[in-house]
Amino acid sequence: MASLALTFGSGAMTNSIADTKKTDLFFMVGSNPDTSHPTIGMRIHQAIDRGAKLIVVDPRRTRLAERADLWLRILPGTDVAFLNGMMHVILEENLWDRKFVEERTEDFAELQNLVKKYTPDQVERITGIPEDQLRQAARMYAAEGRNAIFWGMGITHYVTGTDRVKSLANLSMLCGKVGMEGGGCNPLRGQNNVQGACDMGALPNVFPGYQRVDNADARTKFEKAWGVKKLPDKPGLMIPQMIEGLTNGTVKLFYIFGENLANTEPDIRHVEHCLESAEFVVCHDIFQTETTRFAHVIFPAAAWSENDGTFTSSERRISRVRTASLPPGEAKPNWWIFKEIAKRMGHEWSAKSAREIWDNEISQLAPSMAGVKYARLRGDGLQWPAPNEEHPGTATLHRDRFTSGLGALTPVDWIPPAEVPDEDYPLVLSTGRRLYHYHTRTQTGRSAGLNDLLGEETADISPSDAKALSIGHGEMIGVKSRRGQVFVKANITDRIPQGVVWMAFHFREACANWLTNPAFDPITLTAEYKACAVRIEKVGEKTDQRI
Repeated sequence: MASLALTFGSGAMTNSIADTKKTDLFFMVGSNPDTSHPTIGMRIHQAIDRGAKLIVVDPRRTRLAERADLWLRILPGTDVAFLNGMMHVILEENLWDRKFVEERTEDFAELQNLVKKYTPDQVERITGIPEDQLRQAARMYAAEGRNAIFWGMGITHYVTGTDRVKSLANLSMLCGKVGMEGGGCNPLRGQNNVQGACDMGALPNVFPGYQRVDNADARTKFEKAWGVKKLPDKPGLMIPQMIEGLTNGTVKLFYIFGENLANTEPDIRHVEHCLESAEFVVCHDIFQTETTRFAHVIFPAAAWSENDGTFTSSERRISRVRTASLPPGEAKPNWWIFKEIAKRMGHEWSAKSAREIWDNEISQLAPSMAGVKYARLRGDGLQWPAPNEEHPGTATLHRDRFTSGLGALTPVDWIPPAEVPDEDYPLVLSTGRRLYHYHTRTQTGRSAGLNDLLGEETADISPSDAKALSIGHGEMIGVKSRRGQVFVKANITDRIPQGVVWMAFHFREACANWLTNPAFDPITLTAEYKACAVRIEKVGEKTDQRI
C-alpha cells in the first residue's frame, strides 16, 4: 500500500477480481493463491482453462507453477534484481510503451539509467534465473494484451518490501499495463478486511480515507467532526515500535485488537519478553489466544457473524455483513466496546449502530467513500472510490490519469536479505501458509475436521538437502536459527529447491516465528518473514517441539 500510494497515488488493488475473466496473461510473483487466497487461485485456474497465459515466479514448484507457460525458480530475496533485469530487456529490445511512459509518467530517465546495469548475465548470477527465461518473461509480459501482475507476501515480507512493490509498479507503467480492464497491479492482501481496516484509518499516519495526519486541513476537519482539539500532527507508532516500547516504558498501555502478536511477530521469544514487561495490556478478541495470556483486561468481542457492519476486500469492494446469530455471554460488537471506553474517558459518541457510524461519519469525512451509504450496499456492494451517491463505484483505477497525476517511476537497487546463509546456518528459511489452517489457528484450530486434514507442522526440504544430511521422510529434525529452535517432522519434497527450508506459522510449538528474523522494511516496518538463515540437525524422536 505504501509503495502504490507513492507511485500511483492510491495504495490499493487497481483492478477487480472479476477481471480475471478478461486477463490475457497473469504475472504471478511471490504468491501461491491456491493456499493463501484459494478463491482467487480458483479463478486463475479457470482463466488458464480458457486459454490465458501464466508466468509464475516462485522458488517452490506450486500447482500454478506446474500449469504455467513459464515458471521461474528464483532464489529467495532477489526479486528486485529480477524485475530490473526484465526492464533492462524490455528497454534493450524496444518493447516498452513509449506513448504511455511519455504521457502518463515521470522520471523515466532515472529508471532507464539504473536498469542498464542489470544485464541478463548479471541477473542470472544474482537470481539463478537463466538469461533465456528472463528474456522470455520480459517479452511475454510486454506483449500486447491485458496483462496483470498479482503478488502476495512473498514480495512484501522482506526488508525491501516497499522496493519490490515499486519495482512491480515500474514494470507495469513501463509496459502501459495500468488503467485497463484485465491488467493492472493487484496485491493479494494478507487478511480478511485488512483493506477495510486501512481504509478506516487503522494506520499510524492517516485518518479514515487516507487523509494524512500531518495535513492541517485534514486535522481541522476531523477535530470539528469529532469534537476534539489538537489531534496529533505526526504519525504514530508501528507495531514493532509499540512492542519495543513496552520494555523501556515509552509505551504504557498496549491495546491489542483482534491480533495474536505472540505468534505472528518474528522472534517470538523476544516478543513474549516485551509483553511480560508491559505495564498494562488490554486484549480485545473473540477467543483466548497465546497473546491474551499477557492481558490485564480482556474484552470479549462478537464474532463476524454476530455483528452488523461492513468488510472491504482487496479489490476495494465494500460489502454488508448482517448478524446471523446473537453473540454469546458478555460478548459485544466492536463499535459498542470502543464507544463505552470513550464514554468513560468523557466522550459521548452519538452513533447507536454500525450503520450510523458509516452513514453519519465515514461517508461524511472520507471523500473516496462519500457516495457509499448502507442503503446502497446490496448484492455485490460497491468499490471505492464512489465520490457521490449517483456514482456506480470504480472497478478499474487510473484509467485516464493516476490518482497522483503522473505515475512516479521510482528506480530501486537490489540489496540482499538482512540475514543470508553462512557456514553456521547454511540454509534459507522461508515461511507462508498451508491451505487447511489460517494464521495462528485461533479459529481454524477449533475445527476438528481441519485438524484431521492438517494436525501438525512439517519442515519442507529438498531431496538433495535431505540426502546430504541423511534425513528420512517423516523423521524428526531440529530447525535452528540464531533466535531459537523448533522440532518438526521432515517433509522431503521436490517442490522445494536445494538450500531452502519452508515452514508455516500455524502451530504454536512448531511456529516458524520462533526462528524468523526481526529485521524490518524501513518504511512500513514489515518484518522479513520470507528469509532467514537456519540449519537442520538430526535429533530423532522428540516430544517437546521447541527449546
